[in-house]
Amino acid sequence: MQRKGNIVLSIVFDNNPGREDLTPAWGFACVIQGLDRTILFDTGGDGQVLLENMRAMRIAPEAIDAIVLSHPHGDHTGGLEAFLRARGGIDVYMAEGFPASLKEAIRSAGGKAVDAPASVQICPDALTTGTLGQKAIPEHGLCLRTAEGWLLITGCAHPGIVEMTELGAGACAGPVVAVMGGFHMGPCSPGQIQDAIGRLEGLGVRRAAPCHCSGDKAREQFERHFGPRCELPCVGSVLTFDGAS
Repeated sequence: MQRKGNIVLSIVFDNNPGREDLTPAWGFACVIQGLDRTILFDTGGDGQVLLENMRAMRIAPEAIDAIVLSHPHGDHTGGLEAFLRARGGIDVYMAEGFPASLKEAIRSAGGKAVDAPASVQICPDALTTGTLGQKAIPEHGLCLRTAEGWLLITGCAHPGIVEMTELGAGACAGPVVAVMGGFHMGPCSPGQIQDAIGRLEGLGVRRAAPCHCSGDKAREQFERHFGPRCELPCVGSVLTFDGAS
């Protein structure tokens, strides 16, 4: 069977400075291209910054087919209304626990609010993990099937990056071999970070790309441990994975 083309992840919103022509700001958003649908995962904290960064990276709002929001915090949803005014008319997939006011704002801006408490397929080779952390901060991630295995993208991983990887593996019925996004490990000690790394490796993770709220200590520790199998994304980074067969 012939292998599909590349899956390309473009970081259009992140607080880690990158390209000089892009604005770093607290929050996260990335665009996934190369699948049957082009997906915007999270929308950062500011609509103007999001749209200007996308423009500079030559990604038009009209190219986006669906939005996946990881959790309801403003640094991941703040750019949503401005984006929908520019694009509109597309599905917005949300984990359990999003407020009714945000869903109404989505509808008012021309989007379609889609509740996704359990795992749902966005398109072939892309599905959400289902919601984790219902009693704390509810969140879901997005899993993409690549030639190497499944890639998990997280917004902040508030319930824990290891726990979200376990959830993703269950939703995909296969191991997660790569994790990227916010890992929310700023408050963690070096020992806690190393324990998480060991547990991730035990689950089959071979490639990591921590950004946004992962914390400098965690980013440095992941890079030391994984070496060339670790990337440290910033605003403007482009990550490429071979598509699945």
